[in-house]
Amino acid sequence: MARVCELTGRSTSYGHNMKHRRGSSGGGGAWRFRSQKTKRTWLPNLRKVKVIRDGKAETITVSMKAYKALRKFGSVDGITLA
Repeated sequence: MARVCELTGRSTSYGHNMKHRRGSSGGGGAWRFRSQKTKRTWLPNLRKVKVIRDGKAETITVSMKAYKALRKFGSVDGITLA
């Protein structure tokens, strides 16, 4: 299963962890050098829900933002919670 929301397309984001040390012992002072960076990922907050699409019940993976929209508005793009 891919970590992608089927309604919004929300997926894994990529970036860096920044280690902003300040000064020689971490106590204070200006940033004299670039901070250390390590690669990291942010995973989307996904959930499997049962929906009714085109009159058929099926299970899809949606982000929590899309799930909250389905709960609030009842239907999004012709998809309704089962």
